[in-house]
Parts: sequence; structure tokens; C-alpha cells
Amino acid sequence: MEVVIISGLSGAGKSEVLNIMEDMGYFAMDNLPPELLTKFMELSTASPIEKVACVVDIRSREFFNEYDSSIKRLKSMGIDVKILYVTASEKAIINRYKERRRPHPLDKSITEGIKKEKKLLEFLEKASDFKLDTSNMKLSNLRYEVKRLFQGEGVDFLVSVVSFGFKNGILLDGDLVFDVRFIENPFYIEELKNISGENQEVIDFVMGFEETREFIDKTVDLLRFLIPNYKKEGKNILVVGFGCTGGFHRSVAISNEVAKRLEEIGYKTNITHRDKP
Repeated sequence: MEVVIISGLSGAGKSEVLNIMEDMGYFAMDNLPPELLTKFMELSTASPIEKVACVVDIRSREFFNEYDSSIKRLKSMGIDVKILYVTASEKAIINRYKERRRPHPLDKSITEGIKKEKKLLEFLEKASDFKLDTSNMKLSNLRYEVKRLFQGEGVDFLVSVVSFGFKNGILLDGDLVFDVRFIENPFYIEELKNISGENQEVIDFVMGFEETREFIDKTVDLLRFLIPNYKKEGKNILVVGFGCTGGFHRSVAISNEVAKRLEEIGYKTNITHRDKP
């Protein structure tokens, strides 16, 4: 039997990971107390259950007091135990708590709660088999990463194409980042100013320049060369960013066109427009 213990920072996405693993065929349990976890495994040895995923967080404080003995007990039963530590940047966690309007479980101050939790979970992060940083992940990217970790070579290569605006900060998790501000800005065309790069009028404007078409051709050629080489080195996901000033016109149109070209030649893509409302 395989058991994946999911732990990590509150607000980092443990519940989302558990849901993904349930979709992958794991028997999912959220915050089961440790003594019941070991008891459940004892009862399950004669059952057809082969894969279990369980979230353990700071609400199960007794688990951390009994961590070593709990893991040793599971392993002594012949169970393959893996620990997945889910984390995210402080900024990402704060934003998620503010969006959901929920308090941090350890402190009224979200920042102080994060600090306390990091200290509490430091030993578990070090002991983890896998670490997953969800700071800049959309759900589709998270799903892909979880499948990559636990299904291995069965997962296809994914090209994640992201548009963004430099005025809102560079794309921090981009493997390749292209600056497309060399193309004339539709923002200064009155009838195009308030419509995005997904609108056909803006697309026609952006794609109307020879340098745009040449840039896309050369970028796709570069990616066709790079992707097989990244795959040879064991990489399963490539994040390609296209940035313009605001992330609303040029980068959106170009990201969509590049993703479309890659799909046409057989690559799986995921598109995210980071700064488009």
C-alpha cells in the first residue's frame, strides 16, 4: 500500500492537492488524527485500497509529537510512506487569506501566523520526500505537477504560456521570458485602448506588423528545438512568459498565438493571462 501524507503551510493549497489526488484514484482523508490513521491502515491491509492520501496540518498537533513513531509504525506494516510538503510565498498566502476573508489558524495576524507555522513545520519540511511550491500556480498547473510527482513518466510534457505586464512585476517562475514591448502599443489607439489582446481587432493590429510575425515564427522554432532537449534532462513542464507594459494587449495576443502554434505541432499547452482582468 502507498500512503502520501500531505502537510505544509496553511493557505498553500493542501486541500486542492488532496482533491487532485482523489481524482487520481487515491483514497482521500482530510485531517485524520494520527492514531486513527495508523488504525485505519491496520484495518485496510485486507481491503482493496492500494493508495491513500491524507492531509495532516497544524490542527493535528499531536501528530507532530508522535511523528517518528507514527511513520515508523506505518513503515513496519510494509506501507510505502511518502511526505509531500506544500508551501507558498508569504505574499501569495497573505493574498489568499485576504481573498477568502479567513483568519490564520495560529494568529490573528496572518504574517505572524505564517512565521509561527514555518517554525513549527521546519522539521517536517526537511523530512519531506517532495516539496511543492504553489506560489504562482493556477489549478491546471498544480494538477499537472501533482500528477508528475506521483505518475512519473506517464505525464506528457506541458508548455505553460503566461502573459504578464512588466509594470506589475516580472514573471518570477518563468523558465523563458520574452519582452514584446518592441511592438507598437495598441493602448495608444483610442478604439483599441480598452479591449484586450483576445479581441480580434487587437489581434489584427498586433499581428499586422512583420516583426511580430517574424518574432513568433522564430520563438516557435526556438521552442521546437529546446523542448526535446529539456525533456531529455527530465523536465516535464516549461513556463514561457511574454511581457508587455500592462499585460493586456500585446502579450495576450502573442501568448495565444504561440500556444496555438505549439498545439498544432503536438505539444500540450496551458495559457494564463496573469494581469488581464
